Amino acid sequence: MNIASNKIRFPIYGYAGIAIMLGAEALLFGGNQLVGHWFTPIVWTGYILFIDALVYKLKGRSLLMSDRLEFLVLAVISIAVWWLCEFYNAPRFWKSNQELWWHYHNLESNPYVRRAGYDWAFATIFPAMFETAELFMLKVFRREKSRAAIKLPRAVLSVIVVGGAAAVVLPLVYPSEWLAPIIWLSFIMLIDPINAWRGQPSITGDLARGDWRRLLSLLVAGFLCGLLWEFWNYWALAKWTYTVPYFGSVKIFEMPVLGFFGFPPFAVECWVMYIFLRSLLKRGAGEASGEIFLES
Repeated sequence: MNIASNKIRFPIYGYAGIAIMLGAEALLFGGNQLVGHWFTPIVWTGYILFIDALVYKLKGRSLLMSDRLEFLVLAVISIAVWWLCEFYNAPRFWKSNQELWWHYHNLESNPYVRRAGYDWAFATIFPAMFETAELFMLKVFRREKSRAAIKLPRAVLSVIVVGGAAAVVLPLVYPSEWLAPIIWLSFIMLIDPINAWRGQPSITGDLARGDWRRLLSLLVAGFLCGLLWEFWNYWALAKWTYTVPYFGSVKIFEMPVLGFFGFPPFAVECWVMYIFLRSLLKRGAGEASGEIFLES
């Protein structure tokens, strides 16, 4: 049950998050090399602290205040899933170590320090998107009226799953710069119907009930976080750039403009994968965790 937001204090760590973001920006533009090279994980850590505090203020519950263990699990799954994305970006066993779509620059030379930086940055991806989606669920889409239900027959869902499985395999068998969009859609097709069949939270189940709130919240959160990723990345010293064969020179920050259309489905894909993996860790416990955010 929600608690009236005016009765809940904004947690102090939320102010710390604001200070981290502003301080990191000031030090970056002031020429601080250390912050410049670690800017991405630093600024996103501040963002997560701020957005979690805001969710707590509005809802009376949040990951950091109410379920820190779940936050840790979420961060670990976030790291694992993004390493999977990195595997697709550099299919070592199929082609070469050459990165296909995004390329990192000015990273730490020490491989252990560099790996720590990778993991810290990757750990912020899921928490940032899901907490942002929760905020949109609370403030924008909470009173969203039921829309037309989309209930697909099991046979159609089976075809979607098979198509998703093929799309998951194709970029590994045939690495190509043209196949980047497949990565951000294939696991949705493969996993979300399976989540529904297993009784887990799913977009498939939501749409069958005419409930679009979770989907809309994730799509908007993905776009907003994508815009922030690219905005903050543009100024960082350690950063990434892109190589794509279609309109690659038409950019907003470092991202080719068409790439921004990938962020909304990416948020949905991450949530779908999180629900599936989390359910495997909680077998026999009913629905996968995730009750703390993006509730129906």
